[in-house]
Amino acid sequence: MTAPGNAAQAEAWDGGTGAFWAEHADRFDAAVAAHHPPFLGAAAIAAGETVLDVGCGAGRTSLDAARAAAPGHVTGVDLSTRLLGIARQRAAAAGLDTVTFEHADAQVHPFPAGGTDVVVSRHGAMFFADPVAAFANLARALRPGGRMVLLTWQGLEHQEWLRSFLTILAAGREVAFPPAQGPSPLSLSVPARVDAVLREAGFTDVEFMAHRAPMVFGADPDDALGYVAGQQAGLLADLDPTARHDALAALRADLVAHHHAGGVRYDAATWIVRARRP
Repeated sequence: MTAPGNAAQAEAWDGGTGAFWAEHADRFDAAVAAHHPPFLGAAAIAAGETVLDVGCGAGRTSLDAARAAAPGHVTGVDLSTRLLGIARQRAAAAGLDTVTFEHADAQVHPFPAGGTDVVVSRHGAMFFADPVAAFANLARALRPGGRMVLLTWQGLEHQEWLRSFLTILAAGREVAFPPAQGPSPLSLSVPARVDAVLREAGFTDVEFMAHRAPMVFGADPDDALGYVAGQQAGLLADLDPTARHDALAALRADLVAHHHAGGVRYDAATWIVRARRP
């Protein structure tokens, strides 16, 4: 069951977008590795708790939650069949039998009412067509007093990586940065808007913790080049061969400029958002 407004997202995540991120699941985990521990720490998952991981992707958060919650149960939901397949393989390889994965649209999926202690989402809750309806559905899934913890991006001005890649690969065209409203990586970047959405959805005690750490895109510029170009393939698709060559050369030069000990790194900042169902 998919909300009509989420149909395009469902098609993308079960199509080319999901295929790309499935192929690069380990890279994404490595890219955001510095943001992962404080997010899990804020969730404070305890033994015996029931956890719902929204937009679980290839399952890194779900598996870490399962280890913390054992013998409690973790359910990961996502729109990507391929990413869910990787998550199941990872769980089996780790010998974790207290985590299951479901292909579901969290905006409308009929989760058991009041059956969850903690909802978590690492960069997986920014693409709902109707965020109030989606978060209201997640609030219903929580027991009274249950909590939700999200990892989201801060505003564009704090994302050196996104500004750099989109500007360079626009190759002189008008740059289409993701909007701060509507389904977008930055849709949960403005605290006042997020606070209003969550409170309308039934949450209280909404709080934001800022975290700043680099994103790592590869071991060296050549390693990072293919990954970033694939991630932003839509910007390259309409360029003629000469313009595409020049854009990739400019991107590589920027990657060289950001190559430090520990890899190719760009500044990034996230919000850890915590809220509670009354």
